[in-house]
Amino acid sequence: MDTLRFIGKIKSELKRREDCPLQESENAPPATLQIFPEFIEGIQDLTVGEEVLVFTWLNQGDRSIVKCVPRNNYEAPRVGVFSTRSPDRPNPIGIHTVKILSLSDNGLISVSGLEVIDGTPLIDIKPIWKTKL
Repeated sequence: MDTLRFIGKIKSELKRREDCPLQESENAPPATLQIFPEFIEGIQDLTVGEEVLVFTWLNQGDRSIVKCVPRNNYEAPRVGVFSTRSPDRPNPIGIHTVKILSLSDNGLISVSGLEVIDGTPLIDIKPIWKTKL
């Protein structure tokens, strides 16, 4: 089996899990994607203003969780984790829609609101495909 390779890490003002909003659209601060040197060539065709999907490894998530409470509502009944965006899940993969604010030649990509903790491993970046009608 192949192993997962991190392409970088997140630089953020969010230092603790409790500091993180539940979604990027809920006042998440801008962040920086720090791309590791061996992957910098892979970002050469990204552009400022472009929206992309960022995949992260939510390394502080509890991987034993299969049921959770939705949106930290402890009054609600527990639901299956796969119907939520909880960071606590068997494979703690985060998916985030962000806008590229700036790019540098040394592999730093500033992005709009990102709701993850400083140092979170970066798995991948993908374009958002928009279908023309």
